Amino acid sequence: MKQEIITMISRAKQWLSTGIQQAIFYSKDWLNQLATYQTQLYELAHVWLAGKLPAATQRYDRSPQWLKRSFFYLPWLLIFLIVLNYFNVFDRSPTIKSVQDPNVVVVNEDLRRMITDGKAQIAPFVEELRASGRIDFNELNLSRIGANVTGRVSEILAVPGQVVKQGDVLAKITSTELTQSQLAYLKAKSASQLADQAANRARILFKEDVIALAELQKREAEANSAKAEYRAANDQLRVQGMDQANIDRLAKSGLIESINNVIATIPGEIVERKINKGQVVQPADALFTVADLSTLWAISEVPESNSYLIRKGQKAALIIPALRNQEIEGTVAHVDSIVNPQTRTVVVRMELANKDGQIKPGMLATMLIESQPIDKLVVPVAAVIREDNHDHVFVRIDDDLYRMVPVKLGPEGRGYRPVISGLKEGQEIVTDGAYHLNTERKRQLSGG
Repeated sequence: MKQEIITMISRAKQWLSTGIQQAIFYSKDWLNQLATYQTQLYELAHVWLAGKLPAATQRYDRSPQWLKRSFFYLPWLLIFLIVLNYFNVFDRSPTIKSVQDPNVVVVNEDLRRMITDGKAQIAPFVEELRASGRIDFNELNLSRIGANVTGRVSEILAVPGQVVKQGDVLAKITSTELTQSQLAYLKAKSASQLADQAANRARILFKEDVIALAELQKREAEANSAKAEYRAANDQLRVQGMDQANIDRLAKSGLIESINNVIATIPGEIVERKINKGQVVQPADALFTVADLSTLWAISEVPESNSYLIRKGQKAALIIPALRNQEIEGTVAHVDSIVNPQTRTVVVRMELANKDGQIKPGMLATMLIESQPIDKLVVPVAAVIREDNHDHVFVRIDDDLYRMVPVKLGPEGRGYRPVISGLKEGQEIVTDGAYHLNTERKRQLSGG
């Protein structure tokens, strides 16, 4: 098999060598014939010119041999130049090549319909301040209910989530302290009655000239003192949670009860309970927290450097992520007059209506506060392109030429951004469709 391949390669070489030799032979023969024809043509032309222009012919005959040979090669040179010109080898209209500015874009008719031109101008700018915040109880409708006496919890009648009315009993406390206060009240009542009777007898005896005036005054003073102690005992029972009807009933019946009721002081929902049955509680303990959730507060802490932009009554909005970024409009209800020395912030508050109960205390929120209008150089948000972590706008430099220039802008407010640097008032810019212009710029740079 290897011998056959060697034989085939040897034959191919012979055929190729023979073909090349034949091509060279025929090419030389063709060139010789062509040279012969050209020589005969030149001789005929010489005879014709000798009869028409003998002086020019005689001058040609006396010319050097190299000049005569150049006339022989001149037609072939002309033919060669014509062929090169036919294939555009020679550039008849050369252009000066320049490096394209990567920030310049040329606008065609289709792109012109997609953009809008305008001018950078000074206009009232409303800065929108963003501050993180939270939902909290409306403290005007919040009550932390505690025990009025020291005692032990004997019964719990309310649980978290339960809606109660003002005056409802939430729990009962057995208290020996209340028992002692009731006993003291009954004693003060009896002492007051005895003192009154003694004072009345003293008045009768004084009229009968049985006792002196000093004795009468002494009995009246004792009666007044007993009445004062009686009123103080009555007030003590009021402080310990007994209403006047129950106190009057105690005065009539003399039946002492050691049960103290924990009463709801406002209507609302129980949002917190901190007691268990059998627990000993003190008057300082908060046992229940009742809140009216129909209105809530949104609390936000604004940096002190931005606090001058906020006033009570300004328009504001609240975005709550837990409610699918629902935006709730409102107004600023309160701005603190002091700065928190630890956080260097000022507390800002909004009031929210919550009739359907979807908003819940503790939710996170973002507060958007609109500042007072201030005249500033502004550009629309649609005119701004974010490129390489910097803001840019397209400035018009000719009818169909735009240049992308870097600018320094402030935070957005109502669809506009204030210009800090990079633009001047009155400069023509693309106010809408800058995105399409930037896409075309990139396409032209890539050669697409």
